[in-house]
Amino acid sequence: MKIASILLAGALSVISSAAWAEDPQTGLVTQLDRLNNTVAIKRVQTGTVGANVASPAEQFKVKDGMSTENLHAGDRISFSTADKNGVKTITSFKIESTAAR
Repeated sequence: MKIASILLAGALSVISSAAWAEDPQTGLVTQLDRLNNTVAIKRVQTGTVGANVASPAEQFKVKDGMSTENLHAGDRISFSTADKNGVKTITSFKIESTAAR
């Protein structure tokens, strides 16, 4: 019985971590490298707690086959990520507002 409880707890933690990885996030594109298929995004905090704290930009790989043609530095996007073999990978994104071009 104790082993079954431990296995169930482990399975639930894996499921919750997989669901957490797909949570939509919001950020500002700071750099786009189409040759290497990477994007640097500075996450945007929502709400008021810690809203004045600057966060550094993070590098993400873009999922193979996903087009970044309409994406530009300065665009605000909502995006989802997953950990693919230890690499943070953007699995989907939506442009919320575009940078002045």
